[in-house]
Amino acid sequence: MRIESLNQRGRTAMLFVGVLSVCVTFNGQTFAEDANAAAGFFAAGEFAAGNEVASPRTMAVGNARRQTLEGGTGADFDSLIELIQDQTTGPWFDVDSEGGDITEFESGVRVDPNGVLAMNARKDLSGNLAAMGVKAHKASLNKDMARQSNLRLVSLTRLERVIAKRIAEGKPVVESMRHLAGLSQIEYVFVYPETGEIVIGGPAESWEYNDYGMAVGSENGRPTLQLDDLVTVMRTFSPEGMNIFGCSIDPKPENVKAVKEYATNSQARGALSPAGVRRWANHIGDLLGLQDITVYGVPAESRVARVLVEADYRMKMIGVGKLDANSNIPDYFDLLKKNPTLASGGLDAMRWWMTMKYDAVLHSEDHNVYQVRGSAVKCLSENQFLNAQGERISTGKSEPVNRQFAQNFTDHYQELAQQDEIFADLQGVFDLALVAALIKRDQLDEKAGWNRGVFATDGAYRTETYPAPQQTDSVVAHRVFNGQDVVLQVAGGVRADLMAVVSNNEISKTSPRLDGVAETAKAVDVPANRWWWDAK
Repeated sequence: MRIESLNQRGRTAMLFVGVLSVCVTFNGQTFAEDANAAAGFFAAGEFAAGNEVASPRTMAVGNARRQTLEGGTGADFDSLIELIQDQTTGPWFDVDSEGGDITEFESGVRVDPNGVLAMNARKDLSGNLAAMGVKAHKASLNKDMARQSNLRLVSLTRLERVIAKRIAEGKPVVESMRHLAGLSQIEYVFVYPETGEIVIGGPAESWEYNDYGMAVGSENGRPTLQLDDLVTVMRTFSPEGMNIFGCSIDPKPENVKAVKEYATNSQARGALSPAGVRRWANHIGDLLGLQDITVYGVPAESRVARVLVEADYRMKMIGVGKLDANSNIPDYFDLLKKNPTLASGGLDAMRWWMTMKYDAVLHSEDHNVYQVRGSAVKCLSENQFLNAQGERISTGKSEPVNRQFAQNFTDHYQELAQQDEIFADLQGVFDLALVAALIKRDQLDEKAGWNRGVFATDGAYRTETYPAPQQTDSVVAHRVFNGQDVVLQVAGGVRADLMAVVSNNEISKTSPRLDGVAETAKAVDVPANRWWWDAK
């Protein structure tokens, strides 16, 4: 029997990706109700932005990883896993009734044998985990790497050679390598043709594994950049890759058609009673059914895909009022409540999606130095027309309330990223993808005489894989205002077209100020096998 731990924290406990939001208005009455069509996973009051749910599995992994951080050859989790199963209530899920193990899930996502994504989580209220010493801890780093740095440099070429050697010797990749020496953002890319090096740089500090197993900066709280993510996007931006990646979570056209027909017929019958509102919304959820999850450009089982899907989902949950962001990002219903006359008067599909945002990507005359300015994420919006077949037809336009939500989300994204690590994680993925796009566009690997080695598409480095979600249950939300308008919220996604960024002359510009900057970032008095250092 395959057993999985699904605990992580309240935020991922809601990961039913794909949201249908219906704004319903009826004459003379005002209601504010939520209907959850996701198979009863969340009892009333269980979901709130502040929920904290401990993860036995991820905490156990974080605790056991000390051995790797200190230069060991890896950790044996078997005895600890057995102890956790015996001493805690779980939940531990029997997935396929064959054998018996626990699978590590960093974000607590569970995918059943049919590819349906779901989530569950509970606190360990018994205190057993604390008694066993399974708790958050700081990474065991040497004092140099633990030191906070405004500009830490990581040589991708040196790192690749060190990892290739470890793989050849049958040794694991140590945690400091997996977390790129604590980098949290990318601000510079340097190329040294004379020594055959490509170096990335940005702020860094020591990190700790929080109560949920996630590696975050000890001071700034941002997730560390991940080697797995870097290798994944480098393979996307390669001769064999798509040079673009993203995800989309969409209802099936035939189900949207059924929803449209049902909503139209309901309006024709007149106003619903207050008691009928919840039944109406639940039936909408039943009609919508399972939604399809599509990942493109990166492997669906990669960590990058997991970040995209979760960030997309959580954006939608914020948009329909099922998850609080902050007062600066009110949900769609709150925005509409301030001006209900802006309701469309029909059944519309509203789409929000996220993409990258950069103020500038500057480069020196010789293209040996790149500086990234204003790294961020933006949310875009669009109204889509639903035809008789339930297909969503792009209009290229966005109504005022839809557009205002997207603008608020963009303007206050950094606050959101500080509050919720998944959005900082998404920004980090975009930063690494920008590096990969620059390497591809300007052929920096060829300039440095580097064939990417074990990081290449067919290289020996194997990124962590996770069960790939294919579908998810729908979640329905609705509000009732005055009038008889129905607004349908569907679709979304994440789109990362970094080649468009680096090819945009308004963003990618030459800056004479960068000439000679590479000299200040060189590895001085650093051993040849040392793959990171701090700028002097």
